[in-house]
Amino acid sequence: MSHVDIHRRRLQLLVRRLRARGLDAILVSQPENRYYLSGYTARNHGIQESAGYLLVPGRGSPYLLTDSRFQLQAEEEAAGFRVELYPRGLARLLASLLPALGVRRLGFESDYILYSTVGRLQKQLQAVGVDLVALRHMVERMRMVKDELEIELLRSSVRLNERVFQRVHATLQAGMSERDIALCIESTMREMGAERPAFETIVAFGENGARPHAVPGERLLAHDDIVLIDMGLVHKGYCSDMTRTFVLGEPEELYVERHRLVRRAQLAGMAAIRAGVTCREVDRAARQVIRDSGHGVYFGHALGHGVGLAIHEEPRLSSRSRRKLRPGMVVTVEPGIYLPGWGGIRLENMVVVRENGCEQLNEDTTFLDLE
Repeated sequence: MSHVDIHRRRLQLLVRRLRARGLDAILVSQPENRYYLSGYTARNHGIQESAGYLLVPGRGSPYLLTDSRFQLQAEEEAAGFRVELYPRGLARLLASLLPALGVRRLGFESDYILYSTVGRLQKQLQAVGVDLVALRHMVERMRMVKDELEIELLRSSVRLNERVFQRVHATLQAGMSERDIALCIESTMREMGAERPAFETIVAFGENGARPHAVPGERLLAHDDIVLIDMGLVHKGYCSDMTRTFVLGEPEELYVERHRLVRRAQLAGMAAIRAGVTCREVDRAARQVIRDSGHGVYFGHALGHGVGLAIHEEPRLSSRSRRKLRPGMVVTVEPGIYLPGWGGIRLENMVVVRENGCEQLNEDTTFLDLE
């Protein structure tokens, strides 16, 4: 199936959902949603400066609304979309387009678009008889379940991420700083074919690993230090996310014991994943292993999250989520323990939910199991 056919099929599903909600059209502003529906790859320069919007009416051709900076790119990438420019602003263009399209109820993505933008739109559109309707997660719910092409792209991203880790790990030595290693990882990603890092790389030595989202600093790597690296990249539009924790040198018995604990929790979480199981049940399976060891207070975050075009997507493997897993969902499984004054251990892989279990996308298991 061609990319044009894939986008057409997704748009058809979106239109059915619009009609079910009694909406005449939707304005799509979230960049990953925009790409998912059209193939348009331009990125926003912050939430205050958009590279464009999709206008998907319930009937007729969809539009890509942008400005002159992105016109050629939009025309090249968004096959099947009518490209319209807004030299006098988005609100004025919509006020002229929507009545001609018969749009009276326009949905918008309330989790992404700015309040000030909504105010301007409301003022212009009310004057032409168009009501704005706030929507949440309409396209994101479509993105939760990946098709097999998306899963292959995610697998490719994961494998490239692993190869980057393997190359950088071979160069690690005492005297390098956290910042040095993070920079090396991100430059190696690009050298090996990634579009960009999926998020700012986390590198933490020793007690700095007790911060789950530690920021790489000037601390120097010493022999026998615990090293936590959380890294991900974007390849062909899709993200990967992986954490490895290891020791530079020979690990002490206490480290080995705690590492094995986290690995047991990860395996318990993965064993609980299958279609029909709730996210909270998966979280509980892994968390119980850590609680039983007496370390429950040191595992504060959720077990995992969805990954796709964005690094954090639904579903969330959280104790608060009653969402049921469906075949084709792709999630991380990343238990950890974080002990102030000592450090942290997190192990993270990505898996695909299948009917009777899960399929692991990671191939390299270096530093997961300790003998």
